[in-house]
Amino acid sequence: MSKCGGNMKQVKITVMKTACYKDLIEKYENPIPHACDMREGQVFIVSGGERPVGFCDSAWETVLPFVTELAAGGGNFYDGWMKNSRSAMISCNDGFRPVSFLLETIEG
Repeated sequence: MSKCGGNMKQVKITVMKTACYKDLIEKYENPIPHACDMREGQVFIVSGGERPVGFCDSAWETVLPFVTELAAGGGNFYDGWMKNSRSAMISCNDGFRPVSFLLETIEG
């Protein structure tokens, strides 16, 4: 796979679903004042492999390998998992407030 800057495609990240498991938070999590700013319908465009402004640091670590692969022209994760082979549905690693992201290569 080529990772030369000129060959990199843009990747669109759309927040598809957010969840909040209050029962798990109350039972297991230490109180934190501010946890997640992601809202369903938010769209982020990744150019040049840089984390978009306003995108969660922790979620970025989770989606980055998939963003990198899509930006480099790859896809078809897990042998045909997605109907669109140039996309991926990835959730962040927050077990209390999981967010599902649709990653799509922007063709063009």
